Amino acid sequence: MITVDEELGLAYLPIGTPTSDLYGGHRLGDNLYAESLVAVDCETGEKRWHFQIVHHGLWDYDLPPPPNRIDLMVDGKLRKVVAQASKQAFLFVFDAVTGEPLWPIEERPVPPSQVPGERASPTQPFPTRPAAYDRQGITVDDLTDFTPQLREEALEIAKAYELAPLYTPPRVAGEGKPVIQQPGPGGGTNWTGTAVDPESGMIYVPSYATPRSVSLTAPDSNRSDLRYVPDGWYEHVEGPRGLPLVKPPYGRVTAIDLATGEHVWVAAHGEGPRNHPTIKHLGLDRLGSPNRSAAPLVTRTLLFVTHHAEDTTGADPHATDRPAEISVYDKKTGAYLGGIELPDRPNSNLITYEVGGRQYLAVSVGGGREAAQDSIPGVVALALDPSS
Repeated sequence: MITVDEELGLAYLPIGTPTSDLYGGHRLGDNLYAESLVAVDCETGEKRWHFQIVHHGLWDYDLPPPPNRIDLMVDGKLRKVVAQASKQAFLFVFDAVTGEPLWPIEERPVPPSQVPGERASPTQPFPTRPAAYDRQGITVDDLTDFTPQLREEALEIAKAYELAPLYTPPRVAGEGKPVIQQPGPGGGTNWTGTAVDPESGMIYVPSYATPRSVSLTAPDSNRSDLRYVPDGWYEHVEGPRGLPLVKPPYGRVTAIDLATGEHVWVAAHGEGPRNHPTIKHLGLDRLGSPNRSAAPLVTRTLLFVTHHAEDTTGADPHATDRPAEISVYDKKTGAYLGGIELPDRPNSNLITYEVGGRQYLAVSVGGGREAAQDSIPGVVALALDPSS
């Protein structure tokens, strides 16, 4: 989705992943301008600057959210800034006019590919600031440890996979263990993007990082002329007894100061499986839950983030014991203040507007690929009590 600065006359274009998403043997090289942020002159169509966020993409790490434009004081100077969140849970921050990174972005070595015909990029860009805002890659230390027994079961499950760092390319099925990719293809951050507070210079980033495994296979020649295609696309990696394989939070919101690049607070977004029979006795606080459609809206007083219905018992992925809601947070501290119940799954970004001196909050709900059959798309509009 495109962001436009009318004063500068620039459109900021986040570009998607090249075909085929997970195999690049037919498109060797960095594949400019794929998975890049490109600034284009609105009147002439000429490129002003670009930055490639992923070289030779092999992970479906396209850039679905729109970048954020904000003016803020950095080291005593007023800077025009554009910030791009990503599926891999990096926030890339640039001078909006020149494309110069606000903080250094380093090219660091990443694992090579073992797939015939593939040549993965030897390096990828890593921002030195802000730090990654969600889990990247997976190690033994990331595996769940609610109880010693669950920890042992998680270790046993993990033996079937390669616990790999960020940017590890997928393998051909049957040639070694399946690679766990984290974040998976949904993020990190997806299309709902981030919210920026122009008064404080804070950016609020919803994210999640569910482990997924992926392998490649030779396709049916009647359906594709590619050498390799995904073997079943991405598979969810189950943890012990239906719990997640890794530690919480499973969904989060991170508040980042764009002037300094510092993380100010992190809040678990969603209840998560805290009432699962195996861990309910632990009396855990909110664990967060995976939600690629968590849409943020910041106002002068509060932060609102949409959240789907969820099953906090972890017993049935198709059942729910908590309705969809608009979660409300103290934007300064990240404290969860409560939820505004919604009649169906939210599927858009929130908007706020004022009519006749009364403030409203609106969001689309229902319908969509992940909705129940009887779900009817609609819009929910909420209004503040005029006496409040």
